[in-house]
Amino acid sequence: MDERIIETPACVAEGAAHLVRVEPRFAAALERTGPLPLRRRDDGFAALLSAIVSQQVSVASADAIWGRMQAAGMDCPAAVAAADDDALRACGLSRQKIRYARALAGAGIDFAALRRVPTPQVVETLVEVPGIGVWTAEIYAMFSLGRADVFAPGDLALQEGARMLFALPERPRERALRDMAAQWAPWRAVAARLLWAYYGQEKQREGIR
Repeated sequence: MDERIIETPACVAEGAAHLVRVEPRFAAALERTGPLPLRRRDDGFAALLSAIVSQQVSVASADAIWGRMQAAGMDCPAAVAAADDDALRACGLSRQKIRYARALAGAGIDFAALRRVPTPQVVETLVEVPGIGVWTAEIYAMFSLGRADVFAPGDLALQEGARMLFALPERPRERALRDMAAQWAPWRAVAARLLWAYYGQEKQREGIR
């Protein structure tokens, strides 16, 4: 596996410099946002469960639910598998997300092995688990594994950030944004960081946890 891994702020800065060279509008966005965040997280079960918690809720709601789950010790497979529905519901999980959390706890994913395989294989492995779609898998690859050239075009904040930055008549759909992002390789994960930061500046709210 020879993919570039984002490990330090210097890696993010290198990617941002590349993006500015290939797309002038990124230069304007970077002036607005300032230096981009590293956004690296630990990998493993807790990181993936946290991503599931974040699905289709606001950043504030996701933070609150995840805080309750951590406080209750519900951030490891054994605890989730042993918990009854009432305990998980008390943390803020919906019926559907309870099912997803249990599926992840029982999936037996070799998280260490995922560090060594190409991003498409990471996504393919993760989406086999109920509740993990392409968006969640790509976010995991981006933040927990540090992959430099993964993007998440299904993300609504990225779509809206692209619409604003590129003065598009409407928010690009997932396929259109994926095609658009192809020209930002091999630093598409930094392009995502920049679009999230730009979205945050323009909308005055966070686009991603």
